[in-house]
Amino acid sequence: MAAAEPRRPNVLLILTDDQGWGDVRSHGNEQIDTPVMDRLAGEGARFDRFFVSPLCAPTRASILTGRYHLRPGVWGVTQGREILRADEITIAEAFRASGYATGCFGKWHNGEHYPNHPIGQGFQEFVGFCAGHWNNYFDTRLEHNGEPIQTQGYITDVLADAAMDFIREHRCDPFLCYVPFNAPHTPYQVPDPYFDKYKERGLSDADACIYGMVEKVDENIGRLLALLDELQLANDTIVIFLTDNGPNGQRYNGDMRGIKGSVHEGGVRVPCFVRWPGRIAPGTVVREMGAHIDLLPTLADLCGVPLPETKPLDGTSLKPLLLGQAVDWPERAIFTHSTKGNQMNPLCGSLRTPRYRLTVESPTYQLFDLIADPSETTDLAQREPEVYAKLSAEYERIYQDAIAGGFERPPVQVGHAVFPRVEICAPLAFLSGGLEFKGKHGWANDWITNWTTTQDEVRWDLHVVSPGLYRVTLLYTCPEEDVGSRLQIQVGAHVTETMLVDAHDPEPVPSPDRVPRKEVYEKIWEPLGFPPVQLDAGDQCLVVRAIDIPGRQVMDLKAVILRPARPV
Repeated sequence: MAAAEPRRPNVLLILTDDQGWGDVRSHGNEQIDTPVMDRLAGEGARFDRFFVSPLCAPTRASILTGRYHLRPGVWGVTQGREILRADEITIAEAFRASGYATGCFGKWHNGEHYPNHPIGQGFQEFVGFCAGHWNNYFDTRLEHNGEPIQTQGYITDVLADAAMDFIREHRCDPFLCYVPFNAPHTPYQVPDPYFDKYKERGLSDADACIYGMVEKVDENIGRLLALLDELQLANDTIVIFLTDNGPNGQRYNGDMRGIKGSVHEGGVRVPCFVRWPGRIAPGTVVREMGAHIDLLPTLADLCGVPLPETKPLDGTSLKPLLLGQAVDWPERAIFTHSTKGNQMNPLCGSLRTPRYRLTVESPTYQLFDLIADPSETTDLAQREPEVYAKLSAEYERIYQDAIAGGFERPPVQVGHAVFPRVEICAPLAFLSGGLEFKGKHGWANDWITNWTTTQDEVRWDLHVVSPGLYRVTLLYTCPEEDVGSRLQIQVGAHVTETMLVDAHDPEPVPSPDRVPRKEVYEKIWEPLGFPPVQLDAGDQCLVVRAIDIPGRQVMDLKAVILRPARPV
């Protein structure tokens, strides 16, 4: 009788949002308690130098694809700049093709609509949200496979619960469970005991909340590990923990220069711990550099998952380093980039070698020796011209190669049977006239305001997969004195109209923020339905305009929702 094939290892990939390298006690921060993260670091491998991108969506794109984030079209965090191209092969697609169950539980931030949605990028199960941040962390509405759901409790607990349900369901199958927690990203909300604990240690309100949020994540990682023990899966599961960029504020970060958004060491160096009992020796310290681009090839190598035909990877398998195999490891240079403003340019990026970091910032190039000067205080560009010339040429080569695919925003696809309901939020709109975003930046959860003239228009670009009649709904607020506007929606040659007759002007939802937020607050939005309109196949523009405005303004507009009038 042939011997049974050995079980392929599971993967539990845990990512946190805006937690810096210094937000872990075992990295020298005695003000924070992270016993589970510290235990992970000791029970497996800890990377001494692990790098990601300076911002959320770019890091996620590189984790998913094994490629520098500019290649798959991700160059920002909002207004379509965060969307991962649908033709990229993700880690979920690779593992699913090899028989793995795949689930994602948390913040996606690489596209809200199918096929850019997690369900279109290889995940069979998704609970969380697709935007760059969420408005409220208690008893909030999230999404389950494209449909809204109401949750109870604190969001970190909710996401861990969903991941645990997935692990239980697939305990007999190999699984890839991706848990991108959204803490400690703003808004600063955490249950009282966690906040009070750190206030008693003398921390500011912001730091007390951040450290409390990190400890709450730590507690939930402990729950996930305990479940693996309970199901006797711990020895069969590779657990990876890392964070997505530097800290979201000035706090302990190992005396490194830079925070979130910076291309210096403090903006892109993060904790990364990898545990696989019986295979990765406890207490392993990896001195060689690793990066987010390495996770896909590394995990595929460890799990025996063949990589499908894909676009060229920038990452490399770190398996020999994790398993303590003697190898002659080549020197490498790791590239990063951070967009400033609304235009792509090469003038905010860096290149890291084992010794040096070359930085490029508006438009000055600087060179730092990270061994002699880990806080990057002394520019060596003039003193070491050969190193400077070599690294600056390499940076420019990688940058030009990475942007070759361009950055055209993909249209929102409408008419997929698997995702019949399509909600397109304000930040993906193109605004004309005097229209503007309430929060000015057009970040996630923002809305459109200052709609005062009939020349103002809101436009969304669509690609209609299944033509036919579609119901159209706007989500709005409008005070009593401004009702009565007549609105028109035009899609190609087809038009539908209605009148806004019901006032709806609620106060923002009460939010238990510990610190006032920079982002907009949550509101309850009212639906305004239109008669069905024909959508023709192919690329279309959906334009919303007012053809009569009896008051001082039309409305504040949060989103447009499209749903087939008949099943697709």
